[in-house]
Amino acid sequence: MQAARYHQYGGPEVLQIEEAPIPPVPANGIRIKTRAASVNPVDTILRAGRAQELIPLELPAIPGRDAAGIVEEVGEDVTGIQIGESVFGLGGVSDTTAEYSVLTAWANIPSTWSFEQAAAAGLASNTAVRGLGSFDSLDGKTMLIDGAAGSVGSAAATIAISRGAKVIGTANPTNHDFLASIGVIPTSYGPGLAERVGEIVKTGIDFALDTAGMGSLTELVKITGAPECVTTVADQTGHAIGVRVVNAQNDSLTLEVAAALGETGVYLPRVAQSFPLQMIAEAHILAQAGGTQGKVVVTI
Repeated sequence: MQAARYHQYGGPEVLQIEEAPIPPVPANGIRIKTRAASVNPVDTILRAGRAQELIPLELPAIPGRDAAGIVEEVGEDVTGIQIGESVFGLGGVSDTTAEYSVLTAWANIPSTWSFEQAAAAGLASNTAVRGLGSFDSLDGKTMLIDGAAGSVGSAAATIAISRGAKVIGTANPTNHDFLASIGVIPTSYGPGLAERVGEIVKTGIDFALDTAGMGSLTELVKITGAPECVTTVADQTGHAIGVRVVNAQNDSLTLEVAAALGETGVYLPRVAQSFPLQMIAEAHILAQAGGTQGKVVVTI
């Protein structure tokens, strides 16, 4: 099969398109004919070798944590999914940007999404659902999401609102109209956040979710009044101050939550730009530059 691979750590220039073995199907997984895969921050971090001590990869490595496509083979322990169905989901740490990929967590693609949107939803929605899962019932609560316009943040905001929460979200002013369009009260990042939030909500903030990883945890604890009211999915230093740190984990139930909201049109993942597989390096360049309004997606 054709796959994006890199034989050494480095910048986007180490990526190349070449032949690679078709991956075998594990008992608990499915193999898909990949139609699209997104470029996540973890993909560029791994490719650059910045996490090789913590997450060493066997080189050559295929980038990609999530994908969307058509089921081509089903593992012997898998039920409830048929060959030919369109799904999105999560693969291994790094292995989905190829003609065929293996998923061990998945859900059916809503009729309202394209394959590109579905690819953009995989890791983002899983992370969002897991982050929100650390809080008690959100019904009637007021939540602050730091980084609400990002892929994880906007998914979390949409889900929180669907569960009855009032959501305030930080974002660059260029994204404030987008946040308002999905029901979020927008405000800006940076110093003075507590004061700005206090002007918006006089009754206080019940919970805060950090999806930006920009060093705001101490401020979020101040705003909510207690570290146990704050969760981060983007800043591992949260452990040191008692903030809950939640990471992505392959779990089909989290993806089914996103798919259900997608089917009703409530959750529509944003795609900033799509690139063909042959332009994988350009996709990584754009993704690692940051500031895109939505996910960078590679079509296959």
